[in-house]
Amino acid sequence: MKKVELLSPAGSMECLYQAVQNGADAVYLGGKKFGARKYASNFDYNQMVDAIKYCHLYGVKIYVTVNTIIFEEEMEEVLKYVEFLHENNVDALIVQDLGLIRLLRSTFPNLVIHASTQCHNHNSESICAMKELGVSRVVLARELSKEEIKNIEVDIEKEVFVHGALCVSYSGCCLFSSMNGGRSGNRGECVGSCRLPYELYKKEKKIKTDGKYLLSTKSLCTVEYIKDLIESGVSSFKIEGRMKSPEYVGYVTRIYRNKIDDYYKTGKTVVEEEELSNLKKLYNREFSSGYLFHSSLKNLMNIKTSNHIGVALGKVISVDKKTIKILVEDVLNQEDGIRFDNDKGMIVNKLYNEKKELVSSIQKGKIAILDNKIGLLKAKYVRKTLDSKLVRDLNRLPARKVLVDIVLNAKIDCFLELVITDGTNTVIEYGSKVERAVHIPIEEERMMNQVSRLGNTPFECHSVIVHADDNIFIPIKELNELRRTCIDKLIEKREHDRPQPFKKIAYMEKNESIPMKKKGSLSLAMSVRNEKQLQVALQERIDSIYVDDYSLYQKYETMDNVYYRTKRTENHYKDLVARNILATELGAVMKYSETANVVSDYFLNVVNSSSVAYLLEKGVKRVTLSLESSFDNIKNMKCDMSNIEVVIYGRIELMITKYAFDVLLKEFALEKDASGYRLKKDFQHFYPITYDGDVMHIMDCKKIDFISNLKSYKDIGITYYRIELFDETELEIKNVIKEIKRKYE
Repeated sequence: MKKVELLSPAGSMECLYQAVQNGADAVYLGGKKFGARKYASNFDYNQMVDAIKYCHLYGVKIYVTVNTIIFEEEMEEVLKYVEFLHENNVDALIVQDLGLIRLLRSTFPNLVIHASTQCHNHNSESICAMKELGVSRVVLARELSKEEIKNIEVDIEKEVFVHGALCVSYSGCCLFSSMNGGRSGNRGECVGSCRLPYELYKKEKKIKTDGKYLLSTKSLCTVEYIKDLIESGVSSFKIEGRMKSPEYVGYVTRIYRNKIDDYYKTGKTVVEEEELSNLKKLYNREFSSGYLFHSSLKNLMNIKTSNHIGVALGKVISVDKKTIKILVEDVLNQEDGIRFDNDKGMIVNKLYNEKKELVSSIQKGKIAILDNKIGLLKAKYVRKTLDSKLVRDLNRLPARKVLVDIVLNAKIDCFLELVITDGTNTVIEYGSKVERAVHIPIEEERMMNQVSRLGNTPFECHSVIVHADDNIFIPIKELNELRRTCIDKLIEKREHDRPQPFKKIAYMEKNESIPMKKKGSLSLAMSVRNEKQLQVALQERIDSIYVDDYSLYQKYETMDNVYYRTKRTENHYKDLVARNILATELGAVMKYSETANVVSDYFLNVVNSSSVAYLLEKGVKRVTLSLESSFDNIKNMKCDMSNIEVVIYGRIELMITKYAFDVLLKEFALEKDASGYRLKKDFQHFYPITYDGDVMHIMDCKKIDFISNLKSYKDIGITYYRIELFDETELEIKNVIKEIKRKYE
């Protein structure tokens, strides 16, 4: 049985050391650009080389994230960066952009590629597409259950997140940060919109909720489900946390390493209470087993706070201007971090016992007195959010060792020979000719001891064999030099381990010609929400009408210009019959491109000509560009614009999530009016919510309007423009159409 891989994050070199020394099989990290965690420390070119060497020295694989969407003007730089990584022996790249995957497979045929979770890997059809693209592993959507993962019968490695932060947005595919914070999650700049406070409204009425962090998920923790996950056929367990501390990375890696090893040794795992407590102390927003194990709504979300909550520490007995008195339920140490139930927190610099004596710690069940340096007025409870002793202990790294076998051949009149092997690499070093002893011969035990003294090296002796004649003399100094030289050679071999031979093919993209700038006639597309809007679209002779209600589509399916807009979260495609399809994800492209007229939606995040070429090759008739492509980005694309569609006006879907508010779900179940729900953030920013029985959709608080840019788009050859309707009236729809036509003339 092939053992499951433990994959740990590294946002810095310190995190890398912790991951490797605590037992990671592989580490993932990012460079200074093109990674989905832009605000981690990350690695420059020199650090990247050092990181690869360090990982390979210990037999650890290293995967580099190049998992942002790539604009046309960046493609050359990205390919040079990937060439550098490939030449320096990276084991694999984690990639999101479809066009980049396509180019990498053609340019670097030996490079191993993993499809990022932001590729929306959630059904067999999309995963088959990844396999056809030459991807060797898919990082599955965190919304999949263990059973759904088992049902994906595609011969490809499957990676799942097992610990860390959860995106509330399906597959992490979210436009919230980009459209409202100016920082794109698809570009590694997420502002964490889901961790902000919101209020829930129904029309103008505020709905009472138990907390204000209505989109904030708990932290994923599956350490108690290791057996189930391994037996689900997953290839790799991924720990989230490139923004986390080295101590967090080290301890989480250690716990999962131990439990994985326990399973393979005994067939079962036991998680101690202290281990869970330590995991919580390092970081948690409360723990959840996530969608993998069908967590309920209550067990998935923590709407009371989006901060790290640590563990319960004790009750506040009294507070005055100078001191805070606490009855502690856990050990409290000097330099621990604490947070009160009113969200005020501090580091415990001075700690006093009940006699007001300065102490370094207070034991469970005792009274602790603290200086009130934060102006606390009142509080009931306090939590420990930083355990200084645990952090100090974790900073003492365990010593990971690579087992080696050693053979010393010492025959009279033959050159002394030392052989060291790690099972894959073998190094041999020769010394001087072996002579008979004149005085005192060297003992075999002494020879064994000298050649196996590996000390502070990364190696540990598994076995040592000496083949030696009797009555010989070998200088101890020579044995030491042979050992040191062999070890240096073995380190060199391991550090420069090449997982795949470097190969580069000069590749010329077929479509990389000057964009066609023929000015054609205007073609309008319109996404409608209901039959009234559809009828207006028909009256206005809209060229392509997108309908997301299948029963409504069926009513008008004989119309050549009506398209069914597929669901973004379809795990099992049914045999839907449709002549025209708007494909919202790659699985739908694979499912329908041979039997229907397929247009790809903006959710596929197309921002470069290679992505366009890929989709056209798969049978798509027209490609809708990402809403994150500016006009300048589009203008730089080297492709025929006659197959391009851009969204020019409307209210955009920011997020889709399997989570929905209790109150909305209850109303839907009771068939009450579940419309009119909105999230409120800040002053008058209201985000409409819709729910279709499977997932919740959060719409933008404002509408995009690029109608004034029509002439510029027209000048570069674009003729297809889309209107995304939400709640517009007939008059509003007609006015938008009229304005577009006027600007296009």
